[in-house]
Amino acid sequence: MCGIAGTYRWPDGKVVTDRLTDVLAHRGPDGAGRYSHSLGDSEVHLGHRRLAIIDLSGTGAQPMVSDGLALTYNGELYNAPELRTELASAGVRFRGTSDTEVLLEAWRRWGTDCLPRLRGMFAFAVFDERTGELVLARDQLGIKPLFLLRRGTGLMFASELKALAAVTDGSLEVDHAALVASLLYYWVPDSRCAFREAEKLPPGSWLRCRADGRVERGTYWNLRDIAHEGRELARAGEQPDLGAVVEESTRRHMLSDVPVATFLSGGLDSSYLTALAARHQPGISAYTIGFRAEDTKFEAMPDDLRYARQVAERYGVDLHEIEIAPQVTDLLPRMTHHLDEPIGDPAAINTYLICSAAREAGVKVMLSGMGADELFAGYRKHLANVLALRYQRVPRPLRRGLSRTVDRLPVATSRRGYRSVRFAKRFLSFADLPEETAFRRSYTMYDRGELLALIDPDLAGTVDDVLTEHADTYQDNDLDDFVNRMCLTDARMFLPGLNLAYTDRSSMAASTEVRVPYVDVEVVKAAFAVPGDRKIVGRQGKVVLKEAATSILPREIAYRPKGLFSAPLRAWMSRDLAPLVREVVNDGVLVNSGFLRRDALARLVAEDASGQRDFSKHLWHVLTLEYWYRGATSGSGRSQSV
Repeated sequence: MCGIAGTYRWPDGKVVTDRLTDVLAHRGPDGAGRYSHSLGDSEVHLGHRRLAIIDLSGTGAQPMVSDGLALTYNGELYNAPELRTELASAGVRFRGTSDTEVLLEAWRRWGTDCLPRLRGMFAFAVFDERTGELVLARDQLGIKPLFLLRRGTGLMFASELKALAAVTDGSLEVDHAALVASLLYYWVPDSRCAFREAEKLPPGSWLRCRADGRVERGTYWNLRDIAHEGRELARAGEQPDLGAVVEESTRRHMLSDVPVATFLSGGLDSSYLTALAARHQPGISAYTIGFRAEDTKFEAMPDDLRYARQVAERYGVDLHEIEIAPQVTDLLPRMTHHLDEPIGDPAAINTYLICSAAREAGVKVMLSGMGADELFAGYRKHLANVLALRYQRVPRPLRRGLSRTVDRLPVATSRRGYRSVRFAKRFLSFADLPEETAFRRSYTMYDRGELLALIDPDLAGTVDDVLTEHADTYQDNDLDDFVNRMCLTDARMFLPGLNLAYTDRSSMAASTEVRVPYVDVEVVKAAFAVPGDRKIVGRQGKVVLKEAATSILPREIAYRPKGLFSAPLRAWMSRDLAPLVREVVNDGVLVNSGFLRRDALARLVAEDASGQRDFSKHLWHVLTLEYWYRGATSGSGRSQSV
């Protein structure tokens, strides 16, 4: 796991590449390198920051150069041993044991045809001295990031957007369409970028810069196709042995020359992975979080620690408990900087603090249960949307009466919050809507009218563009399975746009690698070969994974109610962050610029404070957006007006 950067036909490319690489130092504190080569009247430069995980010797250093090919690579290949054996049998001689060298030789032999053969997480750039071509590539599911910026025939790229922003000296303009999308989702979809000129290389794709100035793009893997293949397998009755697939993926993800630990929340996903990992690495360490007692009481949060301790004791795991009582006012601007784009999920703080504690203990690699909810319908929104179909069969007068009654109930008093009321209000806000609209509203922050009331009226067309993009993505399939349609949309939008993005940035800010065994090409194939009626059964979500997990986990753990890898936002908003919220409403940059409307924002604050509505998540995201925007526009010499 590392940080990569580079330039192709870029003015002052050597200096720019060094600056890009310096910004990424936290991603790779174990080493740094740069490769340079002439390119007609210009040059190409590749930069690298190394976090040494496999082959800790100098033979694993990057950029790696061999017989006319130069590679800078961020990631891990979990099928590197098999690829190495295949290449060696074809006559390739390896100098070291790194997966970097395997990737370089696979590229030499197969070019872009090697990409669908790679099993892992990766973003890389490879330069061919003979042809003068530079190719960028990103893994199938978007686990590893790759940002790029093109001007004329020149290109620069980096693992993090902040590096591109830093070396362009404030010349990048904020894309307000991305900010609108961020307000809607509380994250920026992978199809958009917070700065107008910059872009993210899409998952499962490559980009080639040719010496004559032409640029080509290609896609080598598509989730839509995988979902359709899975549907055909399900129709043919070819059900995968999901337990075997998950265990094999977990074993591969433990490939490392340094210690590996796990996240352990006490929920199904992390408990299952931890139990499987303990089979292969007895005494493995695990890290879990807890919150201040007054925060958990106010938030009515489940006691996840109790379950994490049970799992640790049962499987001989060395459990490290971290109480999260952070100086959140200090962490907020720091995390906003690390996250690159405005992402409003406080779970990023949890990830950062856990990874920081693990790193202090000498751990560089962590396994996470990320991705299981998206693939196996484990979120409350999935079950809620299935229940909404049943709710729509209730006579309309009864539905109207229920809605009026629930609307009058408070979500909190001065002493505690009422989760069941929050859930009921949330459910009724979308339960009567058409399928795609209901699914979007079940996890986004605002409906169209609410969003339009909050922002500059001139951005109304942008709002419609963002909503249309969601509809187009949701409908881009011919699946006849409602649950798998939701899972496919989550895997294409929610997973790379939010969960993988904050996990990468938060963990790498602590110089730690997080691996995600559920977000594996073979697990994904197996997931979409499972019909939706085996994922949600009755009022239980993720049932097929729970059934597989009971081969090793007790039912009490496998079937326990879903916990939340989140934070006590209502408690924080009512205490720690209240002065900050007032500052942003009264004199924030977004309000003063006209992007956000002060009156609408003040109404959110008032309704949240009264306990009638829960806008804690909305207000947290407004804070993250404010701090991100301040950083993105400060010192740029540009007007901050919309």
